[in-house]
Amino acid sequence: MSHFFPHAATLTGLLLASTLSGYAQSAITYPVTSEAEKAQLAITVADTAYIQQHYTKTEYQIPMRDGVKLYTVVYAPNDADKVRYPIMLNRTPYAVGPYGAGKYKYSLGPSSTMMHEGYIFAYQDVRGRYMSEGQFVDVRPEKDTHKGKNDIDEGTDTFDTIAWLLKHGPKNNGRVGQWGISYPGYYTATGLLSRHPALKASSPQAPIADWFWDDFHHNGAFFLPHAFNFLASFGLARPQPTPTGNPSFKHGTPDGYDFFLKMGPLKNADANYYKGKVAFWNEMASHPNYDEFWQARNLRPHLKDLNKGTAVLTVGGFNDAEDLFGALKIYESIEKQNPGMRNGLVMGPWVHGGWARGTGEMVGNVAYGESPSLYYQKEIEAPFFKSYLKDGKPAATPEATVFESGTNRWRTFEAWPPKEAKERTLYFQAAGKIGFDKPASGSEYDQYLSDPAHPVPFSEATTTGMTREYMTDDQRFASRRPDVLTYQTEPLTEDMTLAGPIQALLQVATTGTDADWVVKIIDVYPDDTPNNPRTNPAVKLGGYQQMVRSEVMRGRFRNSFSKPEAFVPGQVTAVPFTVQDLCHTFQKGHRLMVQVQSSWFPLVDRNPQTFVPNIFEADEKDFQTATHRLYHSPEHTSQLTVKVL
Repeated sequence: MSHFFPHAATLTGLLLASTLSGYAQSAITYPVTSEAEKAQLAITVADTAYIQQHYTKTEYQIPMRDGVKLYTVVYAPNDADKVRYPIMLNRTPYAVGPYGAGKYKYSLGPSSTMMHEGYIFAYQDVRGRYMSEGQFVDVRPEKDTHKGKNDIDEGTDTFDTIAWLLKHGPKNNGRVGQWGISYPGYYTATGLLSRHPALKASSPQAPIADWFWDDFHHNGAFFLPHAFNFLASFGLARPQPTPTGNPSFKHGTPDGYDFFLKMGPLKNADANYYKGKVAFWNEMASHPNYDEFWQARNLRPHLKDLNKGTAVLTVGGFNDAEDLFGALKIYESIEKQNPGMRNGLVMGPWVHGGWARGTGEMVGNVAYGESPSLYYQKEIEAPFFKSYLKDGKPAATPEATVFESGTNRWRTFEAWPPKEAKERTLYFQAAGKIGFDKPASGSEYDQYLSDPAHPVPFSEATTTGMTREYMTDDQRFASRRPDVLTYQTEPLTEDMTLAGPIQALLQVATTGTDADWVVKIIDVYPDDTPNNPRTNPAVKLGGYQQMVRSEVMRGRFRNSFSKPEAFVPGQVTAVPFTVQDLCHTFQKGHRLMVQVQSSWFPLVDRNPQTFVPNIFEADEKDFQTATHRLYHSPEHTSQLTVKVL
């Protein structure tokens, strides 16, 4: 999860009202800006003065049922004594500052639109963070029953906060909404478990759904810089309430590929850098599999029997490098377990939290049209909260509002994935081809040598963290490597739209006993595609290989995420896994490409390719080269099942 603090910023390239992040970094910005971006900056600057003129700030210590007090800052419109406004609640582990009388935030609420419409905005440091009392627990396990006042979780803390604000806070209309992005999105989702009758509207945005899949793991593979950089600061102990956070980690080099390669096996992270000071890292290292520790941090089973008087709008970004899984699965879980509840989904072309900062017009070198973020804020988000918190009636919003990249248009559906999408199977074939025809006899497999000492980089960028732009990066650098297999269609004769998840089924063999398998879905532009003045001047869009979706599978978990299994060397083995949802049109004249590889560094930690009980405890000697094969014969068919609109 990023530290998500919308704030006023100077106009630097495309980063307007930028985000401070523990590890999701922006690699490069360029000086070309749109009129919408200039207007957005002007709004941000004007809002800073508006808040101080039209809102009154009050700070509270709100008691929970067990006596712990949570620090809460409330901004109320100056006319709140005369006009009854609803309350918008944001619970966060990232500080509600600035702290102290007379010190105001640069922005309030989900958007400038909602700030001007008038709400009471309440920001709370969650238990054990910054100025709140108590002990912080990462993704604190939720309880279905509470036996006494000391039996607390985030649901009870949300209930107690809402009850106190309604009675002791500024005068209000008795209705409460909650929103949050990233970790605060998780607290918004857990807020639904409060089941407080006054909670009328909730919008979990880029939330965590299950921490074995969100953020730090993807199908059991460990996202190394994602976790290491974040926990190096966030994971340090906070003995007592404080208004200041911890400094970010200093790598001593801008080159993360070099830094993490020299770090060696994962166990060196604590031995050489953390030195026992980051408790959650050691907890993760002790639980490499999907055991009771992680299962307790799976929010999905708890999202049942929710208050049907609460409307939910889950929001995510298809280019969210951090919590794409969470947005899709929170929506899915509520939908399946709460029939009849108002439950909607919005998926845009955004990076993590991109709908709340900037215009969303560009991600790396890829353009998404005019102001998708501002459209969402004004036409979807603000009307949603206004409808349920001010008008008290259902919003006329579709079940799913989804941005279709490639054509750059918004689409609405009665369900997600769309019921009208038809399943089709793409088959890997000989000679670097992929298509809807089953493979014929002939060449049975392709193979490559995977060397943990020379892993495939995830990006050409020189960076110590996970860049936001990697989700749309040009993959030509990877297709030129001998340890990356590349398959593509002929130029398409008509548009083809994929909508929903992709089911991968790889038929593989290895000379080792463990392996990772990375699948990347790529849109290959025609060679005569003209350059866009807003992209990196060094990148030519002719032949650009835009990654539109990617996923990794740690092979040891192919049959169970709780009970890993070694590969039998040389034995053809099925590796099934889900590649997360997309909504993208491969336009006429473009090609669909798929790349398969077994390292993705340092985004994903290196697989030793020798089966060990716990990769967090692997030694240098465990890391061995291995030859991997991907089969595409009639007997052993590797394939991707896609949903085509």
